[in-house]
Amino acid sequence: MRFGLTIFATDESMDVGELAVESEARGFDSLWIPEHTHIPVSRRTPPPTGDAELAREYKRSLDPLVALAFAAARTTTIRLGTGIVLPAQREPIVTAKAIATLQNLSGGRFELGIGFGWNADEMESHGIEYRSRRAHTREHVLAMQHLWNDEVAEFHGEYVNFEPSWSWPKPATHVPVLLGGGAGPKLFAHIVEYCDGWIPIGGSGLADSLPVLRSLWADAGRDPDALKVVPFGTLPTDEKLEHFASLGVTECVFRIPSASRDDVMPTLESQAAIIKRWS
Repeated sequence: MRFGLTIFATDESMDVGELAVESEARGFDSLWIPEHTHIPVSRRTPPPTGDAELAREYKRSLDPLVALAFAAARTTTIRLGTGIVLPAQREPIVTAKAIATLQNLSGGRFELGIGFGWNADEMESHGIEYRSRRAHTREHVLAMQHLWNDEVAEFHGEYVNFEPSWSWPKPATHVPVLLGGGAGPKLFAHIVEYCDGWIPIGGSGLADSLPVLRSLWADAGRDPDALKVVPFGTLPTDEKLEHFASLGVTECVFRIPSASRDDVMPTLESQAAIIKRWS
């Protein structure tokens, strides 16, 4: 089992490049950054955390692809991922080119964690209706995969349409796509169709849900050994990691506070001590 970190990177939190360097030096396998393009002040959609007020970092998040490119330039081995990015809110042709560029410049270290999104206010600014966010996400990712894999790519869907086109660079190595969200038939159908794995937030209930996903994966003829399962936002304990390992979890991503270097480094050190016991 591998170990990674996720931070809500903002203009106020620890420098992403420094965090990537410090994480790589301590043996972490990956660093993941989430996305919000903006937060409308209307705030009609309740916070996903259940809090009365939306946390400050949601309003100030960095662009994850730019931030991860900066981290890639400072490091050599640590894998770099979006955890998660919102494809429904991104133009797929431009995003496909940015991701392919990042994948190649990072030496194949990028992984695309995606989600459907929860903030209806934010989606509306992008012309996306909440009820169609899954369909938008699916088409945007499928369209990007055609642009990455086909010398002459085209796509004709309900939300994305483009004629036969050239688009380079192509990723020199496969871009893994992992879908975040709670277990259920709709989410699992998307994972099996066009993703490489699942990002369960927190990781509770995996003992019941993982066999269901694995069965659907196998029924679709996909390689059982290729499924990635990456619980996110974990507050690690030895007992929790033992449980994840027993379930065949491929990677566990720990939560780092969205804070300054002085506040982040003690957490990083304590979590590094945990993974040393597992190395």
